[in-house]
Amino acid sequence: MATESGTAARRSRLLWLVPAQAAAMVVLGLLVTGLVADQLPLSAEDRVTDTLAARRTPWADSVTEWLSVLASTEGIIGVTLVCLVALLVLPRTPRRADALFLGGSVAVQSAVFLVVTMFVERPRPDVPRLDGAPPTSSFPSGHVGASVALYGALATLVWTRLRGPWRYVVAAALFLVPPLVGLSRMYRGMHHPTDVAGGLLNGVATLLVVGSAFLTGRTRDTDDRPDIGTDVLHHGDALSAPRVPAARDGVPPRRAVVVRHPHGCGDDLAERVRLTLDHHGYTDQRWTDTSVEQPCGTLSEECAQPGVDLVVVCGGDGTVRACADVAAGTGTPLALVPCGTGNLLARNLDLPLDPLTALEEALAGGEFPIDVGRVWGDGLPSTRFTVMAGAGFDAATVRDASPALKARLGWPAYVLSAARHLGDPAMRLSVRLDGGRARRRRARMVVVGNVGALQGGLELLPLARPDSGRLEVVLFDPHGATGWLAAAAHLAARVVRTGSPAADDTASAGGRTVAGGSLEYFSARRIEIRFVGAQAREVDGDTMTEGSRLFAEVEEGALRIRLPRALGTTAGDPDEHTPAHSAHHH
Repeated sequence: MATESGTAARRSRLLWLVPAQAAAMVVLGLLVTGLVADQLPLSAEDRVTDTLAARRTPWADSVTEWLSVLASTEGIIGVTLVCLVALLVLPRTPRRADALFLGGSVAVQSAVFLVVTMFVERPRPDVPRLDGAPPTSSFPSGHVGASVALYGALATLVWTRLRGPWRYVVAAALFLVPPLVGLSRMYRGMHHPTDVAGGLLNGVATLLVVGSAFLTGRTRDTDDRPDIGTDVLHHGDALSAPRVPAARDGVPPRRAVVVRHPHGCGDDLAERVRLTLDHHGYTDQRWTDTSVEQPCGTLSEECAQPGVDLVVVCGGDGTVRACADVAAGTGTPLALVPCGTGNLLARNLDLPLDPLTALEEALAGGEFPIDVGRVWGDGLPSTRFTVMAGAGFDAATVRDASPALKARLGWPAYVLSAARHLGDPAMRLSVRLDGGRARRRRARMVVVGNVGALQGGLELLPLARPDSGRLEVVLFDPHGATGWLAAAAHLAARVVRTGSPAADDTASAGGRTVAGGSLEYFSARRIEIRFVGAQAREVDGDTMTEGSRLFAEVEEGALRIRLPRALGTTAGDPDEHTPAHSAHHH
């Protein structure tokens, strides 16, 4: 089977990204050892190693020795080989891309490290050293760079490939290894602080470079699936052509309209989707690609024709929103093939994030109704949303996220954008719920949600359910560093909290505040928000025009969707195929 051209293009980036990384590290090393060596803070960094050497203790010597061995050449090679065997031999289907990411990160970091030490010469700190000094420059720290490449790559795989709350603990422990190794290397007199910083930077850059080649643009196990027996089509025209219907055993063919985001769903994945649908009896397939002008392709025209049995959405939340806006109220069900940046609706519906697995399980399940929201405002035509709509901090973050970084990094690109808006002033606004009195507030961000969880299991709206018949609202207004820390601690605690809702999860139209007032929650069927001045607005991750009004209301059960089981149930439950309605309406 021919490989997807997008995959080859991503992996060819290594040919220029790795040399660029090496060149940047060489320039940084020359600056550290030359032009800025006598300037603060570099001129004072010897005090750090002097202080650590003066305060050595037997127990610290033992701990740091163990950490140094963990990041030594022998240790790194040994752990890497064990992990590669585990990825390639133990699974039923070898995880080749994950293995390439892990092994490639370790190899690339080592290669860049050796190149840098050829051009940069820096002596070790002038303190008694507890380890033998290798014949390489002190800059950058090879132990630290190698530990970032190995344990950072393992943390990334744990975070993105596994499920369950325990993965956060494992990933956090792995992410802590490199800084601890860096501290141990300074303690043992082997490196200056800037050597450790250089090692961290080299390791992180390696993960980004190698990850852009082997992890982005794909989802779990997509490129590790075995050949399913048909040549892959490589041309958009061929993929968009209607599939000739064929009756099976006298049963009329079922018709599926497939909406495909061409960047998220490459030719290889599209052909596998085609074959999966064909296997489930959807032999009459009408494919349409999205574009800026047509975010759901020609779905409206296709659905205007009689006989559409299913709409398949191959894309992210923006594509899902555009398709849901057309399909809601028609009775035609949607099936999701998550291949976008956030895939928040799929996450909140507990669908697998592997595109083909999500489609297989959905087609093997049943049809269930979910709510959608309808949002409108000044300069914002009425449109439906399935996840969240908001204004302020989150909308500015979405608006200013780099498209190039989103393509390479995925949702972490939003984190970088968010950092630029941490200092944005609060908005003055009023909130009216279900026609009640207006409440005047100040907030950095306001979000109206049909579902509540963000990436990584972060529950921004803990009571939001897509079958509750209500929308949830949160106002985010931290005051100073204490407020930000309180809000972060509250949200982080919810990531690992399982079971029944916490005691403070008592939703009502009257509102509730948590985290020292940094977060205020409301629940309603209709929400009217008015701002003093135009604000950035977003709907399901798509940037909208700025405006001073944001109105929203729920359309209960308006969208039918294919799911493996009813919401709120697990595999094996007696009522897993029975639509589940919320037992409480707040």
